[in-house]
Amino acid sequence: MSIIVTGSIATDHLMTFPGRFSDSLVADKLDRVSLSFLVDSLEVRRGGVAANICFGLGCLGLRPVLVDAVGADFDDYRSWLERHGVDTASVHVSDVHHTARFVCTTDLDANQLASFYPGAMSEAREIELSPVVVRVGEPEVVIIGPSDPEAMVRHTDECRERGFPFAADPSQQLARMDGDEIRLLVDGAAYLFTNEYEAALTEQKTGWSADEILSRVGCRVTTLGPQGARVERKGQPEVIVGCPREEAKVDPTGVGDAFRAGYVAGLAWGLSDERCAQVGSMLATYVIETVGTQEYDLGRQRFLDRIAEAYGDEAAADISEHLSCPMP
Repeated sequence: MSIIVTGSIATDHLMTFPGRFSDSLVADKLDRVSLSFLVDSLEVRRGGVAANICFGLGCLGLRPVLVDAVGADFDDYRSWLERHGVDTASVHVSDVHHTARFVCTTDLDANQLASFYPGAMSEAREIELSPVVVRVGEPEVVIIGPSDPEAMVRHTDECRERGFPFAADPSQQLARMDGDEIRLLVDGAAYLFTNEYEAALTEQKTGWSADEILSRVGCRVTTLGPQGARVERKGQPEVIVGCPREEAKVDPTGVGDAFRAGYVAGLAWGLSDERCAQVGSMLATYVIETVGTQEYDLGRQRFLDRIAEAYGDEAAADISEHLSCPMP
């Protein structure tokens, strides 16, 4: 069974502002904001939601299949992902556009201001999933991550028509899409991934209550920032998993993507919702401790030791049976 991940592939331009954005906002002038922030640093890193998720899955020992569109400038990035266990053979290469760009500034309170240029990502709507499945086999799950909105709707429709189980992860595109589009992405999903704010925005834009959304998806997974994550299934007690101890708090960019990678790895291993969320939370912690979304070095024993510290020896033993990332 394969794990197919659709969504953005991008280069991240990450900056840090040594102050607080809120100090520069004037309450009665928010309709005419014109601000420029002098930043301390600039890091250019590999990123994009789908690529970040695939990198995390590869680091955990799986072989995810990446699906989206890039520019001719993708060669070095492709080589990097392949070295980390990602199947990139189904990535579409544009003849005219560059790979997408994500530009983000983070302040002292970890608040972020970001812009995203789609570039080649707009051609993802031309990709059909069926040939990918013929090549790699029936999917355990197809993750529909944020990408070109038309591509997201097309992939979701195809999953429904062909009976592929899919996980809805609309993420940043929730702000752009209307209620009808979001309903198309969410309805019938085996899994719905959002953070707490995105969960509220999903309810607001769709007009569906929390209970109604839960009745339309198999499992609703909501990340809660420093409070961890919540997993809900209709008719079952909710599962709450806390965050592991952080060794440093460097940059939150890509933390949600890493959580999804860990959670989906747990699904592929046949673990419980609690264990899936624990793997996701641990991987997310690695990301917040580094600058860049794909710069962490997992280490099998270190990962298991940190799982044991955060969640106990039994959790580490359950995960150890499946984890095949490199030592130490």
